[in-house]
Order: sequence, then structure tokens, then C-alpha cells
Amino acid sequence: MPGGGPAGSGAGFTLAAGGGYAVRLAGAGESRYPERWTLDGPEPYAVPLPADQPEDPDAQLLALADGRVLIGRRSEGRRLFSLLYPSGPRTGEVPLGAVADGPGAGGAVRLLPPSPEGTRAYALSAGEHATGVWRVCGGSGGGPELVAEVPGRCAGGVWLDGTGRLLALDRRPARGGPVKSVAVDLERGGEVTPLLQITEDSDDRVLLADADSGLLLVRSDAPSPGAPRLGWGVLGSTLPVRFPECLRLADAAVTPFAVQPGQTLTPEGCAVALRIDGAAGSWVGVWRPAERRLHQVAAPPGWQAGAGLWTREGVLLLPYATGAVPCGLARLARSAPPERDAAPASPPSTTPAQPEPSGAEPRAAVAATVGVCRPVPLQQAPLTGRAPVNGRP
Repeated sequence: MPGGGPAGSGAGFTLAAGGGYAVRLAGAGESRYPERWTLDGPEPYAVPLPADQPEDPDAQLLALADGRVLIGRRSEGRRLFSLLYPSGPRTGEVPLGAVADGPGAGGAVRLLPPSPEGTRAYALSAGEHATGVWRVCGGSGGGPELVAEVPGRCAGGVWLDGTGRLLALDRRPARGGPVKSVAVDLERGGEVTPLLQITEDSDDRVLLADADSGLLLVRSDAPSPGAPRLGWGVLGSTLPVRFPECLRLADAAVTPFAVQPGQTLTPEGCAVALRIDGAAGSWVGVWRPAERRLHQVAAPPGWQAGAGLWTREGVLLLPYATGAVPCGLARLARSAPPERDAAPASPPSTTPAQPEPSGAEPRAAVAATVGVCRPVPLQQAPLTGRAPVNGRP
């Protein structure tokens, strides 16, 4: 099952690279336990992985492509990591070691999205002046090892390539200032290269990236200071980042979570799945840069909100769990009728409406507002072996 993006994860639910497995913290109250989902067979099914004692609600989980589950448990100012796997009627566990939290608020160790190659896992630990990037699984030593130190306090975490070498982080300088996304090369000792700098004073974050097409989803307050907007650009392109009006919804937050893979050199045709959060709940948006309109559809009951992935054929897979179906995978075909384009006050119903006509986005006005708003071409950071994007290096 092809993967759909570098970070297809919902709250407490993460998909492994390639989409073959997923994991969530199941149960309730004082009876929580990891639950691994297998998604690449004829029917999805779940396997509970309980330990000798219930897990804390803040336990961090990551599914690996080989079926193992990485868990990070908080313990006295540090995060203890172990690998879990089914072992007959019990749960097998391999302790890996610990990573200490950084000082102050925001210094807690946090797992990054699954590495694209599938078996390595990384975490961030922010200090006063620098942020450590730790490989907590898949290294030569077997346990956590510091692979990079990035000046400043970093958050986010988006993979830019298909091998787990280039990582985009949102960095705020230690001395203060706006947030800018940088590219970190983990094979060159954490070499840092500017990635996204739209204006000097804007906060510019990378939310999602697709290695096949070069499509970038970003959030920035460059077009409207104090009001961050969702935009898109292309790695290596000299064209400005665009901020479509259709992605700016009143009374609802829009967050991308999956990009259709396999669209080599055609970022404008990539289907993007978005989580839409309004006062009445969460539902799904589907958008393509070339269409300049956002189609909204109802999420399946029990959707693991913010989780999902695309197949190369353009089918969006949405994991869900209900009392009747404890482990399910809904399929939204690319040809499914779209919902209305205006932002609804409540989640759209399951009865599709005809799309309303919409005008072209005010692209020229946005470009004039933000000036030279483009990602720094990634040839300035090593990208050995990557195909050109639309004929550009």
C-alpha cells in the first residue's frame, strides 16, 4: 500500500511509512494500552500490545514499517524508549534507552513523524540555545544517539526526501525573532540550510512535503501579519508561494495531513487531504493546486481525526474505529462527488451537493503583498539523486 505523506498522524494515531501498519493508544482511563493496526491485508485488523501495567495518556507511539511499535514513556524528566511486538499471548519488549528533556517549557522530548525508509525513528529535545535531534531507533548502537544539534529552539518536523536524510524543522533563534523553516542534513552532521524565508519578519513553517512532486504545504503570516494562512510552493522553484483563498475558511481551521504520492514533476495535480476543524467537529477536505477549490466531505464515524493516506491511484484511506467496527479503513475515491465549496457551519452531510462555481484565487495580489516569497531552492542543501522539478534543478 503506497504511502500518502511524510506525517500521516492523528491525535494518538500514527501511520507507519508505506501505510502497512498504524498504532494508537487504545482503552480509556487507567486501562490504556498500545494497539497496532495491520492495514495492508485483505481486511484491516488490530492487535493489542499491553504491557505489565497500563500506559500513561501521554505515552508517545510510532509504528515502524516492519510491524514493531516504538513507545516513549515519560519518567522523571526523561523519555524512556522501547520496542514492542506481538509474542504469542504476551507483548515482547526491547528497551532502547532514554533521552532527557530539555529545560523549561517546550523542552520535552517529542517523537518526529516516521522516517520515510521505515525502520528508523527520531526525536527532538530542545535546550536553551540548541535543539538536539536524536535517533532513538535504527542506529548502529541500538539505542538513542545524538545525530545533530541545531542552533535555536526547533519544532515541527517534515521529511523532505524519501530516504530519511533531509529534515525540515521550524526554528526560532535562541535570541528571539520570527520562526523560519530550515533543512537539516542528517548525513552531514546536521548541516543546516535555510529552506523557507518569505519575508524578514514573517513566521514561516513547513507543514507537509512530497518527495515525488516537490509539493510543499506551508503556513505563514506573510500575506496577513498576525493571521497565518495556508499556502503552497514547490521545492527548487523560483515561483512565489501561493496562498489560495479557498483554503481560508471562516470559523474553521484547515490542516493538511496527506499528499498523493507518485505524481512525479506534477505538483499542481497532487491531491491533498486536509483536516477541517469547526465548532461542530472535524471533517475532510480534498484540494489540488490546479483546481483552486476545496471540496469538503463528511468523515466516517469514528475517524481517527487527522490520520489518513493516499494511494498512488488517488484513493484516500481514512482509518476509523466504532463500537461495531473496532478497526476500519474507509475509502474515498478520487471520483467521489465533492461537497459544497463554502465552509459549512457544521460538518457536511453524507449527501453530496453540486460544487458551486468559484473564481480564480487573487494570486497576483498575494504575490505583490509578500514580495519574493519562495522556498530557498534545495540545491543549496544537498539533494543528491533527486529528479528536477518541472525542468528546474
